[in-house]
Amino acid sequence: MATKGFRSLVDLTSSGEAATSEPAPQDGKSKGLGPVGWLRWCWRSLTTMRMALLLLLLLALAAVPGSLVPQEGRQPAQAADFRERYPELASILDKLGFFDVYASPWFAAVYLLLFVSLAGCIVPRTLQYVRTLRARPPITPSRLDRLPQHTVWTATADGGEILLTAADLLRRHRFRVSVELEGKGSVAAEKGYLREAGNLVFHTALFGLLIALAVGSLFGTAGQKLVLEGESFTNTRTQYDDFTPGALASADRLQPFGFRLKGFSATYQRTGPQRGTASSFAARLSYTKGSGGQPRDARVEVNKPLEVDGSKVFLVGHGYAPVVTVRDGKNEIAWQGPAAFLPQDGNLTSTGVIKAPDARDRNGESDGLGFTGMFLPTVQLTRNGWLSSFPAADDPVLVLTAYHGDLGLDSGKPQNIYQLDSSRMTQFRQADGSPFAQALRPGDTMNLPGDAGSLSFDGIKQWASFQIARNPSNSTALWSGIAMGLGLCASLFVRRRRLWVRVEPVLSGRVRIAVAGLDPGGADRTAAEVAELADELRELFPAVRRAALDADTPEPPHQEHK
Repeated sequence: MATKGFRSLVDLTSSGEAATSEPAPQDGKSKGLGPVGWLRWCWRSLTTMRMALLLLLLLALAAVPGSLVPQEGRQPAQAADFRERYPELASILDKLGFFDVYASPWFAAVYLLLFVSLAGCIVPRTLQYVRTLRARPPITPSRLDRLPQHTVWTATADGGEILLTAADLLRRHRFRVSVELEGKGSVAAEKGYLREAGNLVFHTALFGLLIALAVGSLFGTAGQKLVLEGESFTNTRTQYDDFTPGALASADRLQPFGFRLKGFSATYQRTGPQRGTASSFAARLSYTKGSGGQPRDARVEVNKPLEVDGSKVFLVGHGYAPVVTVRDGKNEIAWQGPAAFLPQDGNLTSTGVIKAPDARDRNGESDGLGFTGMFLPTVQLTRNGWLSSFPAADDPVLVLTAYHGDLGLDSGKPQNIYQLDSSRMTQFRQADGSPFAQALRPGDTMNLPGDAGSLSFDGIKQWASFQIARNPSNSTALWSGIAMGLGLCASLFVRRRRLWVRVEPVLSGRVRIAVAGLDPGGADRTAAEVAELADELRELFPAVRRAALDADTPEPPHQEHK
């Protein structure tokens, strides 16, 4: 019973949850709680560490749909394609908010509850921890010999000197020490407060990480831009192909910088089971800071972005852009330049369109020309049609079919620049009535039926797709993550340990020295520290031999029997 009472007295390693939580109200007592009582119970339940961990798990699960379902804000094209492919499923997911998970009410509710829960449990635990640091170590138990880790011996020395020496030794080992010289003199020592400090640091850093994520979501910006070789990009809203600002971010306050794509290179495995797998992607840029900055060269690779004034430029994709010249029925150049084709598979079989809205027919009437088809870096003709057998441009072929008519660019409706709206156009046909199409190699020319114009395949350029992102809370999130790791290590590997030394007089000039320790989480380290402290004290105050103790023990008085 004494040991149980002692353990209940000294076990101060609880996380504080027991002190801040209370059991749920029973049915028989629910009528007596009242509204205030119920609110108090809900608050204490919400601010327990158990509830914080549960909400953290729910937040992680709530983020899963954001990775599986295309998000409207950052992936509008993919989201639209998903809606077109799975209309029934899309209607259900739309009602659940899965196309904009991070702005949905239920995700915000879990996020805010976790925020409140962490704040509500960190503050009282911090106050309790401060009180524990200011308090004296736990009092010395009356029976140290009942603790699992203890040692006792008898020495000839002054009790006060032993206690002061023990206190000095414990301080050298970074224990907090309390010395009691009156009555039965004792020394109480404790260390391992870093365990609870690490726990608090972990949860405080998690709180900071949540703040950083919120700030990044509100004030951050992200956008994508496809840049052809030789072309430039300026960090303004109109230059982006897709731009997603935070809820409180201003598109008019983007950092002034720009870059030009000088070239792009890619290498691939040409033999073995990994044939066609990319070995390296690299974009060579020339960038400037501000409006009048000097150009600087940079090399951007996958996971090696360019950082300019807090914005990061990531390389996210690449492909080919056939260079063509389109002539109309008047033999005038209607359009000329590279046209980006978008990859459809790992071998860069790409699809794209070419639009010449200003083309005219032989009579000089407006008659726009449009071309759609595939670009094959390394052509291969199979039973299933044209495809590319390797991503490098070893044997490039451009396969096109042609249309003429109104491209719909002046209709006022937005169009995808990588798709051709042929609803108001007529496809060119062969003499036998089949659709007109032709495969071109660099240098070839496609002559349209009826002298309507021509298209020449002049060469090939490459393009690279970049994501330009700015998150003002990146450094906060980084340091919060580091602090979480350090705090977690401290809470896992640091143990609270308590040591006590008691000195009791037994005979004239002799004292009984008892050294004991307790570790609620384990005994191995505490046993070693008890043994180390006892050895140090024995060297200074050696144990009295057994023979000397027996000689000094008084014999009982002799009684005569009548």
